[in-house]
Amino acid sequence: MKVIKTKKKNFTIRFAEKSDVALILHFIRELADYENLLDEVVATEGVLMESLFNRRAAEVIIGEYDGNSVGFALFFHNFSTFLGKPGLYLEDLYIKPEMRGRGYGRILLSFLADLALKRDCGRLEWWCLDWNKPSIDFYKGIGAVPMEDWTVYRMTDKALEDLAGEF
Repeated sequence: MKVIKTKKKNFTIRFAEKSDVALILHFIRELADYENLLDEVVATEGVLMESLFNRRAAEVIIGEYDGNSVGFALFFHNFSTFLGKPGLYLEDLYIKPEMRGRGYGRILLSFLADLALKRDCGRLEWWCLDWNKPSIDFYKGIGAVPMEDWTVYRMTDKALEDLAGEF
C-alpha cells in the first residue's frame, strides 16, 4: 500500500484497496445520514467490490490521521466535449464530523486537483446540496464556481427502464 505524505503533520492519503470496502460503505452511510439521504443507500460491500475493484468504475482515496481513517473521496473520470479532454468528477467527499475544521477536506481536494492536472484533465467537478451552506462557503473559498445556469437531471428506476424499453 502506497501512503502519500501531506504537508499536514500526521495526515496521509492512500488509494483504497479491496480490504477497504467495508470502510468505504461505512463512510458512504455516514455521509448519506448527514445529507438526510440514508434511506437511499442501497449499495452493498459486494456491489462496491465489483464496481470499484473489478470494473474500476471509480476510484477512492482515504485520508488518515495518525493511521486512523478519517475521511474519503470517491471520484471517476468524465469527459468534456468542449475541452476535448477528460475531467475528474468528485462523487463524494466526506470527513468525520469530529475531524472537520482541520484542513483535511481541503487536502483531499488539493490532492484531486493535482491528480487531475497529472492526468491531463481539464476540470474537477462535483455537486453540492443547495442547503449545505458550510460546504458551499468552503468550496467558494477555494475558488470553486457554482454552475448556476445548469440544472441536473436524473433518471432512475421505472423512468430509466421505460426509456430503455423504447430501444
